[in-house]
Amino acid sequence: MKNILLESPVYTLEAALLAVENGVDRLELCADFGEGGTTPSLGLLKVLKSKVNVPIFVMIRPRGGDFVYSELEITVMKEDVKSFLSQGADGFVFGILNKSGKVNQAACLQLIQAAEGKPCTFHRAFDVLEDKKCALEEIIQLGFSRILTSGGENSVMEGMPLILDLLMQARDRVVILPGGGLMLQDIADLNMTGLLKEIHASCKQFRPSAMEGVNDHLRLSQMEETEGMVLTVAPQLVEELVVYLKKL
Repeated sequence: MKNILLESPVYTLEAALLAVENGVDRLELCADFGEGGTTPSLGLLKVLKSKVNVPIFVMIRPRGGDFVYSELEITVMKEDVKSFLSQGADGFVFGILNKSGKVNQAACLQLIQAAEGKPCTFHRAFDVLEDKKCALEEIIQLGFSRILTSGGENSVMEGMPLILDLLMQARDRVVILPGGGLMLQDIADLNMTGLLKEIHASCKQFRPSAMEGVNDHLRLSQMEETEGMVLTVAPQLVEELVVYLKKL
């Protein structure tokens, strides 16, 4: 029986602790759920390293919007890598594109070198690329350890045909990490290839704030459905995934 690793993206201390407590194998530490993940705080990593014993990969993304960065932004990203490395980051997650929508190989290489041998994941900037099969070869040559992808679609289910092709193309040269609205049936379909090694699932939920006497008329969030709610992890969803993966 092979073990399929479960990675979860987390945005808060609470979510990270719950994810690990309920069986997640690796954390992808991020900020700004609404933007799909940006660089988290250094303090959060430092505290988590003292509390959990699973690997923590840190998202390096200075802003949302796109994946085309200025030279100064790339300098910031390199400095972030160095800072997180000094606090025990186990790996990094990033992806840099150029204006034509292809992998910015020179910039990516700068961050890989700054990581000093720690594994690097090319994140879902991959899903924006036009020629993903060609990009996969470039990403392997650069030295990335894995590629996070939904197959260029809004969910793994929709992107399944391409993900299956990428698994076959990559083989053992780079880990294809399916993620994005992942369902149990998706895992079963992917596992039939015999090439699935890891999955990426947030198992997220929002819980009501514990704060009393809230001003019901005040809106601080741009997303009305999350106003007064706290992003966390659903333990039952993590447990369900963990049990399912053990049965494969």
